[in-house]
Amino acid sequence: MRTELVSEPGLADHPNEDFASVGLPASGQGGSLVVLDGVTPPRTGTGCLHSVPWFTGRLGGALTELTVSLPDVPLAEALSRAIARTSAAHAETCDLSHPRTPQATVVLARWSPAAAEYLVLSDSALLVEAPDGGVAAVLDDRLARLPRSALATDALVDAGFRNKEGGFFTAAADPAVAARAVTGVLPRGEVRTLAALTDGAARWVETFREGDWTDCLALVRKQGAQALVDRVRELERADAAGRREFLGRGKTHDDATVVYAEL
Repeated sequence: MRTELVSEPGLADHPNEDFASVGLPASGQGGSLVVLDGVTPPRTGTGCLHSVPWFTGRLGGALTELTVSLPDVPLAEALSRAIARTSAAHAETCDLSHPRTPQATVVLARWSPAAAEYLVLSDSALLVEAPDGGVAAVLDDRLARLPRSALATDALVDAGFRNKEGGFFTAAADPAVAARAVTGVLPRGEVRTLAALTDGAARWVETFREGDWTDCLALVRKQGAQALVDRVRELERADAAGRREFLGRGKTHDDATVVYAEL
């Protein structure tokens, strides 16, 4: 098995709000990966005493443990339990009902000799490569389907679309959100490679149009996960003003995380 993990903050003087891990059980049979993209908080506050990295560290740590130690528990249930555990850690000190309580997008994958399971919540991506080289992108596109006018301000998003029916969902304080994730199970023989990307790394495809998802996975395999992040940074610097029509990004540089696993 070959695995790679790269996670790089968007700004050197700002903490990385992403989380990534690869878990390998002591039995040596199978494994799991976890990728979280913490949602950058607004200047107006979140109702919480804790930072986004605190939240993603807590949630990511719980998910790493649960996906390995409870192999028979479905990934959606593991996410629900991890959110509940994280919420309990700060419920007495923080307003978890605040729409911007610390939250994150989620990608989970777990494989065994029999199957490969996956879960995606919000706008990170999971690439699944079949033995014949075909690549399928598992995406939760609810945020992408919203009209740009709906995303004009944080207040508008928070009031009408964030973690609401008809909008999009992230892992925040409510364990029930796990049921909103995109999930599935594939026979193990149909999966050769997995790659999870936060949207900061997925810009290579989604923002800069350097290639499709198949090209993206091929780049990581041949040149490594760091090469993908480095190329995204080059493209961001070359277009720092965001003048391209298709750019539509909120930050010049975003935290970028890639986890790659050849099963």
